Amino acid sequence: MTTRAATKKLKRSLTLSVEVVSFVDEMRKKRGANSESEAVDQLLREAMLEAKRQELEMACKEYYDTASDEELAEQREWAERVGRNMWIGVPE
Repeated sequence: MTTRAATKKLKRSLTLSVEVVSFVDEMRKKRGANSESEAVDQLLREAMLEAKRQELEMACKEYYDTASDEELAEQREWAERVGRNMWIGVPE
């Protein structure tokens, strides 16, 4: 990653279990990471993205669980109108 956020790093000292250290080393080798720190950074970034995905999924579920029948009908109507046409003009 070459973004500014990705290049700004803070040094931290952590105490990890033997199993976690072994896992990090295994992931470093599998992913071709240059260091254990890079491997940990990759793993934590993936965990962050997954947490955000789950948060978004829960927000969507909550919306549809609490939406009124009128709102849901409007959503269905819109989806039926747009249907396949939604992708017209979108480059593949």
